[in-house]
Amino acid sequence: MVESLKFWRHKRTADYNYFDYIRVSTLELIVHELKNKNVGGEMAELGVYKGKFARYFNAYFPDKKLFLFDTFRGFDNRNRSTELSNEYSSTWQDFADTTIDQVLNSMPHPGKCIVRKGLFPETAGGLEETFCLVSLDCDLYEPIYDGLKYFYPRLVKNGYILIHDFNNDSYKGVRAAVEKFCEEENINVVPLADVCGTCIITR
Repeated sequence: MVESLKFWRHKRTADYNYFDYIRVSTLELIVHELKNKNVGGEMAELGVYKGKFARYFNAYFPDKKLFLFDTFRGFDNRNRSTELSNEYSSTWQDFADTTIDQVLNSMPHPGKCIVRKGLFPETAGGLEETFCLVSLDCDLYEPIYDGLKYFYPRLVKNGYILIHDFNNDSYKGVRAAVEKFCEEENINVVPLADVCGTCIITR
């Protein structure tokens, strides 16, 4: 495993024990760009599960709010039906073995975390924030598409949206949702060679 960029002259702070080195190292480079440009806005993750990726957001930006959107009970049956009828995925994974307390206890700065439990985008009601860094990791077509529709217009200049599972054949709905949204908005994505095929949208 390559543990540093050949010409990277800054001290690396990524946790090399994280299961996906490319994913977390890419995040670290994005964090550097956001800080270097002093980009405003808050952060969010849609599809938190146990918070293992979101905790990096919280650690790198302790002064920014981090919105955590999740059902905290696994896939919603309303989303499952779309997956199965379109043969996007089998939805066999449950992701229900998590709790809000477990997630918050993993955060270095839990006081900056705002939990929105329930089905998205219903849980986004009343928010007026803009965002500099967003992770969409909800696996299924409908929440990915709804996440892009919600967050992209609220993404600040020089902001980033990371979409997990874009090139994951187990969750084909992710690519379908991203491609539909990008065609509608006439934008493109940058694919990554991480474990589950993340892609990135920027402003």
